[in-house]
Amino acid sequence: MPSLNMAAICARPPGFLQSSDARDCPNGGGHGGFSQTWRPAEMAEMVECFKKIAQDADCRAVVISGSGKMFSAGIDLVDMASDLLQPQGEDAARISWHLRRLIASYQETFSVIEKCPKPVIAAIHGGCIGAGVDLITACDIRYCAQDAFFQVKEVDIGLAADVGTLQRLPRVIGNQSLVNELAFTARKMMADEALGSGLVSRVFPEKEVMLDAAFALAAEISSKSPVAVQGTKINLLYSRDHSVADSLNYAASWNMSMLQTEDIVKSAQAAMEKKELKNITFSNL
Repeated sequence: MPSLNMAAICARPPGFLQSSDARDCPNGGGHGGFSQTWRPAEMAEMVECFKKIAQDADCRAVVISGSGKMFSAGIDLVDMASDLLQPQGEDAARISWHLRRLIASYQETFSVIEKCPKPVIAAIHGGCIGAGVDLITACDIRYCAQDAFFQVKEVDIGLAADVGTLQRLPRVIGNQSLVNELAFTARKMMADEALGSGLVSRVFPEKEVMLDAAFALAAEISSKSPVAVQGTKINLLYSRDHSVADSLNYAASWNMSMLQTEDIVKSAQAAMEKKELKNITFSNL
């Protein structure tokens, strides 16, 4: 079955970058793998996988891509039908509590990507539908191939998207009118429109070129200080959800400890000696 692939990019001394499996992720092989359609068991595995990546000191960045004809076909409605359409509970209140817990667990599938301190790059080709959009909007950087298209598909199956798209997409593209149009109609957004709207930062002529660029980007990120990179991600997310004043205060509190790192000295020395950072060894966090 076509799958969604995940590769952790690790930095290994002395300055050697290696693409490796996301350790202990399900369906091992070339990468950690997940079915192209989302099922409850795989959603739970995704959470566990990213928790392990977050704690893996060797991992500096993650690339998520698809191996089939498309990036993601969304949730598996047949597999989820019993939970969603025949929920457990003796009365309306208990049924509602059960559904709320279930929805919250599905939300965590993609929120765990955002919570992971390592930068996550989505490399998208073909269709990115429904839950696929939930996933990529939780990622930090999005690349796509020219054949990519994006659909907020939930309205076509009789529900409002509830695991991240409606919350994150407006913040990603900054155009509420366009978000409303996409969410109300479930129309396809093609690659060039996605680039123009800010959903993706680069479009490539074909999948393999895109993947090469995504892994090169992950390798470049992995060559830099993990204190700086992971601190940057955490502060960017905090600033997105708070005022400028609160975010500046948070940054000052953050850096009063993080400035006490040897990485600043190493980076400054590399600049003076005109060395590339990929030739400098930064200790793992």
